[in-house]
Order: sequence, then C-alpha cells, then structure tokens
Amino acid sequence: MSVNLWVNTEHALAYLRERDSLPHRIDGLEVMCAELLPERVERVLDLGTGDGITLGLVLAARPDATGIGLDFGDEMLRQARERFDGDPRVELLQHDLSEPLPDLGTFDAVVSSFAIHHLDPPRQRALYGEVFGALRNRGCFVNVEHVASPSPELHRQFLEALGRTPEQDDPSNQLVSVAEHLTWLHAAGFENVECFWKWRELAVVGGVKRV
Repeated sequence: MSVNLWVNTEHALAYLRERDSLPHRIDGLEVMCAELLPERVERVLDLGTGDGITLGLVLAARPDATGIGLDFGDEMLRQARERFDGDPRVELLQHDLSEPLPDLGTFDAVVSSFAIHHLDPPRQRALYGEVFGALRNRGCFVNVEHVASPSPELHRQFLEALGRTPEQDDPSNQLVSVAEHLTWLHAAGFENVECFWKWRELAVVGGVKRV
C-alpha cells in the first residue's frame, strides 16, 4: 500500500528546505522553460504547483501569460500565495490530482514538476489523457519528473548521488520508467513525444497536441 507523506506539513517543509540542493534539478526546469514552451502562451496550468516555483519560472519566460496552479497541500498553497501575492496573472486552487481535473477551460501549456509520480500509475496515465483534453491545438505538455531506474542497483546509485540511504527513500514515490511515460503520452494522443532530458531518475518528458 502506498503512503502519501505530502499531506504532512513537516514533510512539505523538509522538501522545500532541501530542494535547491538536489543535483541537476534546475537543469530539467531550464530545459522546460528555455526550449519546450510555445513561443506564445496565453494560459498555463501547473499541476502540483507546490510553492509555485515552476509556475513562476514559466511566467518569467512568458510574462504575458496567465497561470493557474493546482495543489492539494495547505502549506504548499500558503507559500505559493505568498510568492504570487499581488500578481493578478495567477490563480491558485486546491485540488487533489488523484481526482479528475476540474473544468478550467483550455491552455496553451500544461506543466508539472516532481508531482505526478506521487499518484498511482493508473491515475498517472488517466491524468495524461485529461491533460490532452485541456490543451488547445498545438499546446504542449511538459512534465519534469522523477522516474524509475532500470535496475535496483541504479536506483541505489541515484540515492547515493542524493546523499541518501535506501531507508530514507520517499515511500510516497510511485515511479515508472521513461518508456512507460512515453507510451502513455502516445496513447493519450500526443505528437512529438520525447524524453527531452534525463539525469539518472530525473527526466523531462512531454509532447504536443495537434488536432
């Protein structure tokens, strides 16, 4: 049975304290913002927005856009509201991604960073289909994600690179391989599906909707 520690404020705060020290994490976000966003973005949706760092980077790259950030955590949303205080471009909503996405209209880009892997794999796949439905024609989906290693040994090496032991592994993680992510994206109807960047268990996957 999976355990979701992200309902705990202490777990959320501990992650925020160590986040910026995680190796290569920012590299994946730079690929998303510098290479994969459409040139014109009017509306963006951030799934599992946390404290809003990813949505903030997207809006910095596309300052004429407006954005909606979804998260289910009280502490994360509190910090996101502090980050975007007074910014009329941003709307923050409480929503658990284990439930179907609410009807929020359509978007030019849907993004997520290190959030979807906390859902069980069938829900992850279903969410990809919902994202496809929420995108406008030629809109893109970019998921900066924690993925599964091909072997237990490579997973152990990844933890060592983070300075962690197997006992410190996050039980909330429900990781799947890059290949499975790409299969789900193809099945949802995305084109130009690719793993655009990868370092060990950190990856950027996504695709484009064309109708």
